This record gives sequence, structure tokens and C-alpha cells, in this order.
Amino acid sequence: MSQADIRHTIEIRLNGESLTVEAPATVASLVVTRKPRPPFAVEVNKELVRRPQYEALALNDGDVVEIVTLVGGG
Repeated sequence: MSQADIRHTIEIRLNGESLTVEAPATVASLVVTRKPRPPFAVEVNKELVRRPQYEALALNDGDVVEIVTLVGGG
């Protein structure tokens, strides 16, 4: 097995649950796989991530991610 065949994964916490994802992972790739219903907000390690940052922000082992969908009503 070559180095290229070895899959690397990281462990993150997403909305309070452990999740293993393939590395490299970004906020954008996580949003694509999880498909949250708009409107939504993303926090990584208690920092709000703006949409223009999704592609550039790499996720690391141990990161705590919250994807919060906004609900209306009253």
C-alpha cells in the first residue's frame, strides 16, 4: 500500500457528537456533506465563520463545530 492509498481522517465534534471526516476537510466540504437547511450559521471553536471563509478554513482534529439552522415562528 502506497502513501497515496492511505486515507487520513480527523475527529471533530459536530453539534455535540463525534464525527470522523476525511482530511483535508474545510468548513465548505462539511457544509456540502451535511446539507443544512438555509438559513444557517457555522461556528468553529466558538468563533462565527462567515460564508466567504468556508473554503479557506481547514478543520483540524479536535475542532468543535456547530451548524445552527435558524427557525422562525412565534
